[in-house]
Amino acid sequence: QVQLVESGGGLVQAGGSLRLSCAASRNIFSINSMGWYRQAPGKQRELVAVIGSGGNTNYADSVKGRFTISRDNAKNTVYLQMNSLKPEDTAVYYCNARGYSYDNWGQGTQVTVSS
Repeated sequence: QVQLVESGGGLVQAGGSLRLSCAASRNIFSINSMGWYRQAPGKQRELVAVIGSGGNTNYADSVKGRFTISRDNAKNTVYLQMNSLKPEDTAVYYCNARGYSYDNWGQGTQVTVSS
């Protein structure tokens, strides 16, 4: 099990940037997969980006080329750098940590992009 705390959300104009952080309660180097998901009002939660323990990444088509996920094992933190933000990126963003016997979520951080 691991507790996750997101930060870095806020209000930004279209075309702007934000960096989300996800701080874990323990060492993350052995966690199989850490990722960011988002949920907009009235929509299902969807994958944004994931990063494996080996550094391999996967992105939703809608954010490729604009968002970058990274992990700093020394700081037990995963980041999501979001550039060229669009109004359709508005959502609550959740951090996730997934292992063989657990699937943990943070409380979420709101990202609002104004047009």
